[in-house]
Amino acid sequence: MTHTIRDRQKLLARVRRIRGQVEAVERSLDTEADCERVMHLLSSARAAMAGLMAEVVEDHVRTHLVDVEKHPGALDEAAVEQLLGVVRTYMK
Repeated sequence: MTHTIRDRQKLLARVRRIRGQVEAVERSLDTEADCERVMHLLSSARAAMAGLMAEVVEDHVRTHLVDVEKHPGALDEAAVEQLLGVVRTYMK
């Protein structure tokens, strides 16, 4: 079972929140809200999407990088944390 299937409900809940944020952007444009409001909404939606991507990437790295059953001890946890730290920084 892949991590996206295992965490399906949690990931779908995040997507639904993101959808709500994007709909808020649409409403603000439709009602001609001020630019500052639109930019804040866009920034929030972008951050939520980046957070979702970071979570999926992190789960992918931890689940698929090395088959720990076939290669016990092969996963370098420090290297994983270093890579994920870079990914998290990049996604911000």
